[in-house]
Amino acid sequence: MKLQRPHTLLALTLALAVVLGACSKKTSTSTGSSQSPAAVPTLSATSFTSDFSAMGQLTGLAASGKGNIGVLLPDTASSARYVSFDQPLLTQAFQKAGLSAGQFTIDNAQGSESTQLTQAQALITGGASVLLVDALSSGGGANIETYAKQHGVKTIDYDRLVLGGSRDAYVSFDNVKVGGLIGQGAVDCVTAWNVAKPAVFELDGSPTDNNATLFAQGYNGVLKTHFDDGSYTKVGEQAVPAWNNDTAQTIFTQQYTAHKNINTVVSANDGLGNSVINVLKNNQIAAKTVPVTGQDATLQGMQNVLAGYQCGSVYKPIFLETQAAAALAIYLRAGVTPPAELLNGTTKDTGATPNVDVPSVLLTPVWVTTKNMASTVVADKFVDKAQLCAGAYAAMCTSAGIS
Repeated sequence: MKLQRPHTLLALTLALAVVLGACSKKTSTSTGSSQSPAAVPTLSATSFTSDFSAMGQLTGLAASGKGNIGVLLPDTASSARYVSFDQPLLTQAFQKAGLSAGQFTIDNAQGSESTQLTQAQALITGGASVLLVDALSSGGGANIETYAKQHGVKTIDYDRLVLGGSRDAYVSFDNVKVGGLIGQGAVDCVTAWNVAKPAVFELDGSPTDNNATLFAQGYNGVLKTHFDDGSYTKVGEQAVPAWNNDTAQTIFTQQYTAHKNINTVVSANDGLGNSVINVLKNNQIAAKTVPVTGQDATLQGMQNVLAGYQCGSVYKPIFLETQAAAALAIYLRAGVTPPAELLNGTTKDTGATPNVDVPSVLLTPVWVTTKNMASTVVADKFVDKAQLCAGAYAAMCTSAGIS
């Protein structure tokens, strides 16, 4: 009996080792992912740069993900950005992360909600597991996201929040801050251009675009103090359906005809601002007389700033937004929860009942004037310097330090 005790002890030890090993194995695989947590890259909202180098950290996730990524862009009329920037920069972001051309598709609805829904359905049928949705309206976007959810497809609101939607995350610039920059730009211009008794007309973006609501919230927040103390007068405020520039020009023509005292115009983007400037020029209003604001830092907008008809424009470095959106899509495609450092804020969906806070990547916009045009939009090659400084604008560029 004494000789058998060591053998019994050895058997018990071996059995205990087997049990502990099984428990350890179970713990190590409980995450449900083939990648260990240490192998998952942690990108933040500030990781992205103009060289797209951060996207290279996602090649492992891209290789392990399943399905394709579909992108739904809204139109080519409301802004030149979708063709000139979003499409090529999203392509660059996906490719830098290791996706092949067959693993993502970028569609543009050309202003048609029915087309956008059809595109979404086709992408899902074709194997998309994640959609980036830049919806024409919240109603149309919500329909797309409902359809996607029914088919097990993740969605990300891109640039515009879909009110009442069912997206997994949202990526955009801080749009209330965008509006705040527009409002403060108008205030600064009123002072710099010595505008007496500012009589302000506000030309808002599309009433179906939640971003336009947030922009107005931002600039009205800045201007409220001036309206309340009587130093500024608010002549009126009107939204422009579908951000249509021709409609904007008609609206402002009517307003300026009825209210010749308008001497400051807060317009929500460069296209609307240019419509206002056309009316002012038709009425022989000189440069640096009536401040006009803008957004998107378009070529036309920057030339209007150089010429002294526009106070400035909000620059939203789209190369940041496209990388953040592509990164979010790649995390979701791989079945990995995006890091908290990337989802750096929340945005309230006021169209949901009850209201919900949507996990968001909120990027930082910049107000551009002649003082920093060279170091921002020109340095980033967001605006082509040769086109910007062509013809009569050459001397203006020199004055602004653009050479």
